[in-house]
Amino acid sequence: MMGAHHAACGAAAWVAVAGSVPYTLGWYPVSNSGLLVGSVVCAGAALLPDADHHSGTISQSLPPLSRWVTRGVSAVSGGHRNGTHSLLAVPVATGGAMLLGLVGVHSETFGRIAIGAGLLSVLLVAYALKAFRLTKEGSWLRSWALAITVSVAVTLFSSSRWEWLPVCVGLGVAVHIVGDMLTKGGVSLLWPWEPRPPRWWSDVPVLNRVWLRGGNLALPILGRTGSAREWAFAVPVSLYASYGAVAAVMGMLD
Repeated sequence: MMGAHHAACGAAAWVAVAGSVPYTLGWYPVSNSGLLVGSVVCAGAALLPDADHHSGTISQSLPPLSRWVTRGVSAVSGGHRNGTHSLLAVPVATGGAMLLGLVGVHSETFGRIAIGAGLLSVLLVAYALKAFRLTKEGSWLRSWALAITVSVAVTLFSSSRWEWLPVCVGLGVAVHIVGDMLTKGGVSLLWPWEPRPPRWWSDVPVLNRVWLRGGNLALPILGRTGSAREWAFAVPVSLYASYGAVAAVMGMLD
């Protein structure tokens, strides 16, 4: 799945899970500001699994830091669509966000400020901005300025309730994995275990599309990455995410 579509799915998932406006599930309701800021952060978190791709979209999002991150993650996770696209990635990302949320300082004005949440948000916001083409390669100053500005808002919001951040990050990572699993490339869902299909498996076309020769699992409903089917799926998802953002802004203005 394309980076912008991953980001849109992450934002839409946060709207559905955390929204309290009509046409949302409201499983983890947050304030209007949390819904708005969280949708941006979850959009960035939905790109986190591609931190295993040193030449991907997010590696160019916040130079030079993003390049260092992707090279390190790629080395640890076994390359693209392996460790960061497995079931292990969700608890690891959620746990990492939870630990960072514990890092904070006390302020007389804002109370407890979650510094760790803010630092993580710098990366996630930069990923989202790059995916939505609000920043471009070579505009490193603009990338850093926008990411830090939004992340300051996240940090101040998190001063009173940072618990939403691990939920947001875990949700974004899970959405990414599902999205890639719906394409022909599939994902290494059970990494580091890489089961191989039996020899007769390849003789059954339907089964061969689900369990690929490389050990990846797929339900290729969307076809190839960037296909017309993927675009047809991404358009309503993006509209839903936009609806949530508008509803959050309207709620803040009331």
